[in-house]
Amino acid sequence: MGKGGGCVPSKKKQPPVSDDPVSTTREAEPIPVNDDGRDDIASTSLEPTISSKLKIFIVFYSMYGHVEGLAKRMKKGVDGVEGVEAFQYRVAETLSDDVLIKMKAPEKDVGIPEITAAELVNADGILFGFPTRYGCMAAQMKAFFDSTGQLWKEQKLAGKPAGFFVSTGTQGGGQETTA
Repeated sequence: MGKGGGCVPSKKKQPPVSDDPVSTTREAEPIPVNDDGRDDIASTSLEPTISSKLKIFIVFYSMYGHVEGLAKRMKKGVDGVEGVEAFQYRVAETLSDDVLIKMKAPEKDVGIPEITAAELVNADGILFGFPTRYGCMAAQMKAFFDSTGQLWKEQKLAGKPAGFFVSTGTQGGGQETTA
């Protein structure tokens, strides 16, 4: 930093003093007032107005229903915010029905539609949810993210806020590495 040349002022260097003794006693000029009855500011309310609700997409993958349960709680929280509405979507399953049966995976909630990458542009914000598998996200979610390459290339998701939530079977099961 050197001697007094940086952000912290030097103890030896005195602060600059104005040569104009009037400047410390001079009062601010009064603000002119329009007496003609009209305002220069538009006659609209200063309260923010939302023409339509903000759309938050909750996009998740859940094989056994744990992340789906988190997604439903997220939706309840988002819907509780005035002027915001949540929409739940699941990503496509990459495993066959035979494999899912052998893994004893429950049926998917048919009331939650699958999403395509192209539909993400319709969201004002996105929350992604997925399980942790050996410290990584589930392959189904990875496949979905891989399908968004064109959107990123064209900057169609630029400026959209996003967040995520994860679930693991144990403490220390890889949440931090998944993040």
